[in-house]
Amino acid sequence: MEALGDRLKLMVKTVRRECHRVLQSERTTIHGADGMLMVLQLAIAEVNKQHGREFKVALSDVLMAWKHLLLGKLHLPPPNSARLENYDLILEAYESFLKRSNTVDLVDILFMYKQLRIVDSDPEELVSPTQLFELLSGNMEVSELPDSSVPSTPSSKDRPCSSQMKMAVRRVFCSYLNLLVNTKNDMALALTLDVPSRTLGRQAFTDIKHAAHNSNTSLFLAVTSFVRAIQLGGKGYAPAESDPLRKHVKGLSDFVQFLDNLEEILGEIPDPSACGARLVTAIRAVLVKGRSSGDEFYAAAEETTKELKERICQIHQIQKQAANGSGTGISPARPKAYAVNHATAYGGRDTVKVLMTLLDEEALTPPCQNKADLLSEEQPVLSGAEGTCVLMLFRSPEVSTGSSPEPLKNRVQSRLDLLKPKARDRVIRSQFACTYKDEELPLNRVLEFPSTSQIPTCVHPAPKLKTAPAVEEECSSGVERTATAKPTSECPNKEQSGRQQGAALEPRSGNAQSRGAGPGNRKKTGIQVQNKGSKRKQVDSDQHGESENQPPEKKRPTSVSVKMPGKNVNKASSKKKLIAGQGKLISFFRV
Repeated sequence: MEALGDRLKLMVKTVRRECHRVLQSERTTIHGADGMLMVLQLAIAEVNKQHGREFKVALSDVLMAWKHLLLGKLHLPPPNSARLENYDLILEAYESFLKRSNTVDLVDILFMYKQLRIVDSDPEELVSPTQLFELLSGNMEVSELPDSSVPSTPSSKDRPCSSQMKMAVRRVFCSYLNLLVNTKNDMALALTLDVPSRTLGRQAFTDIKHAAHNSNTSLFLAVTSFVRAIQLGGKGYAPAESDPLRKHVKGLSDFVQFLDNLEEILGEIPDPSACGARLVTAIRAVLVKGRSSGDEFYAAAEETTKELKERICQIHQIQKQAANGSGTGISPARPKAYAVNHATAYGGRDTVKVLMTLLDEEALTPPCQNKADLLSEEQPVLSGAEGTCVLMLFRSPEVSTGSSPEPLKNRVQSRLDLLKPKARDRVIRSQFACTYKDEELPLNRVLEFPSTSQIPTCVHPAPKLKTAPAVEEECSSGVERTATAKPTSECPNKEQSGRQQGAALEPRSGNAQSRGAGPGNRKKTGIQVQNKGSKRKQVDSDQHGESENQPPEKKRPTSVSVKMPGKNVNKASSKKKLIAGQGKLISFFRV
């Protein structure tokens, strides 16, 4: 019986040969155990964010959901531990990410092979669900699986790169090759966008995510469409100045330009071995640019480049022997007759097959034993700024809301320290010290508002209103006593209240137009003049008698004092005295 590694290779090879029957695209790529675990972590974090929590997830929750996911998809008995709260939503988000990225996992490959095996009447099952579960969970021995790396010549010189660094660098190499095969792979773009550093950090990746979500496309298509619009679009087709991706034009242009160079190599070199070696060399050159030969990252890149070149050559030789030395006499497949450009359709086709076989073998490698190293934020620094943790990259940067992250107790104490008056140093000032600007008063002194009891009140309160006869008598007597003196402070107040009462009775009086002289006229002349309306009212009442239907108006001071040089003239009329019964009538009509 063949080893498990060979049977897994045969299973994947069978699915690739009949991919048009089970897959939507010929360039669908496969996620291995590590890729499945990273996608599951993103799915859990996304569900947590949808339910009002942060875009974070505990490692224990990922491992618990990982076991339920494997057993559930393989139709094995569930574990004894309870499922997560939103496991159904997590599974839906996981499948949605795979479909959106045009990728599948190894469990899907197993069921696709079962479907094809039933059609082809294959009597034996290559891989059982239990064996695949042991492989993905990491319980199977590594010796049973094929080693993707080619054993090199033994050397006594120890390489200065760690296993974690080598694994991260190899993942970046395979991600670049994965983008050449499947441009919809969002995970591959996330691992290569800022490696090497192109000043495309979390903010740039978040803007790309939003642009891809708004246009309902993949991340790579959102990037390339923006760069193409900048380079080739006219005035009416260029992106708006307010586009968030405008801030990252240089980095995105460098990324797209590098992938264009890889595409040119893929289409121009017909030999898959030479083309694959050239692709790996180009990736290695851009990664180690500006690094010293003694760097750990440099050593890991050199070792990975050598291993990938040798493996690509071996895969090409195996495929060439299978096509020509099979003994069937059937020539290899030719391009379709309806292809627009035969050279373009055929260019790079063999190289793509070699790259897909290489990526499938990478998916069959044993999973990382230390899940914390794979999923945590403590990743090797590849871009010069931060590690390659996928969760940190997909997490949107926090937007500052202006509130302090310090506890409330510390914020209150700092505010109290600001309110305390600061001791000013005594300095010697010159004779022009009054021109200096003093320091601002502390806030507790500026905000000392006076209370209602401290508000100043009127020194001379307004007197109470009295009836019109009393007002007239007091003002008349005052005028008689002081012929040349100014009116007292009490009479003007009463005169003002009398004018208000007269204004209230104005619509009922027929002498409304007789009030020509007002306060403004008296201010202009500087002479106190008696109101002519009241005088005419009194004259009319003497001549024609008082009307019972119209109430009389209030009387105003009757004397007019005119100051002339050398003498005082006091004109007091006899008409100022009330006739018999007039006071009673006034009181009656006022009631």
